[in-house]
Amino acid sequence: MSKKKEAAARQQEIQEEISRVKLPRGSQTFGILERRVGGSRVIVRCMDGKTRNCRIPGRLKRRLWVREGDIVLIEPWELSGDEKGDVIFKYRKNQVDFLEKKGYLTSLMDLDEF
Repeated sequence: MSKKKEAAARQQEIQEEISRVKLPRGSQTFGILERRVGGSRVIVRCMDGKTRNCRIPGRLKRRLWVREGDIVLIEPWELSGDEKGDVIFKYRKNQVDFLEKKGYLTSLMDLDEF
């Protein structure tokens, strides 16, 4: 395969990935990972202004590697949902750029200034 075809295939793959960006449903919300606590637990500042102690579920523990400053999708718990939740998904750099461009992360970035 020539270099032009490889570059075109790579660009098409990126476009497909952007078109399938996962958006919050129901009670889910965006968040910025503030701190890793240990034992698959993280502190996340969510878009609704609350700071939650979130866990990475066992089914994602080996596949989802997170760092401070990552944008993640959070599912608050039914009981004590203002304090705890689950990390469902981590957004990649190009997905975060897409969400910023579409205006989904504006209030989250406003919270980042404080």
